[in-house]
Amino acid sequence: MHDFTAACRTALDETSWIEYVPGWLPGDAALLAALLTGVGWEQRERWMVNRMVTEPRLTAEYNDLAAAPDDRLRAAAAALSAHYGVPYDGLWINYYRDHRDSTGWHGDWPTCKRAECVVPVLTLGATRRFLIKPRDGGRSRVLTPASGDLVVMGGRCQRDWRHCVPKQTVPAGPRVSVNFSSRLQAVRG
Repeated sequence: MHDFTAACRTALDETSWIEYVPGWLPGDAALLAALLTGVGWEQRERWMVNRMVTEPRLTAEYNDLAAAPDDRLRAAAAALSAHYGVPYDGLWINYYRDHRDSTGWHGDWPTCKRAECVVPVLTLGATRRFLIKPRDGGRSRVLTPASGDLVVMGGRCQRDWRHCVPKQTVPAGPRVSVNFSSRLQAVRG
């Protein structure tokens, strides 16, 4: 069910890597439909520089995997835990309603307090660009994961690199990203 044979890992630098696994999750359309209707999505606000802004996406957070809204997510977390050797026990799910929703450049600091972490992100729905660039500046690399594809950021990626899903002018349908988190990685080691 969760096939890693097509995985392609790219070294970003000496200590950071990104892995792309096309077609990792079969049945992705059914899972997307279940999440769009079965999740309690929230519109969140956050501080940006010196003012509060509304995030241009919806979010749902499950700190306990047992509370995840679908058994397929628990099965996916188990497969990822076995493959990467990290106990994934939580989810952070983002809903990009259309091409106007986005997230800016960031690292996953709340769930990655260790120097090195492995963060899997499952894409469901519309294809959108996923950009990653060095924290100190430089050219970004572009991935365009399709529904059911997995992108995994590892090593020092969350500390030394930034990633985003930018707005786009070309219309796009709904996209959900499922970020698998681990309490182990959320504490300094």
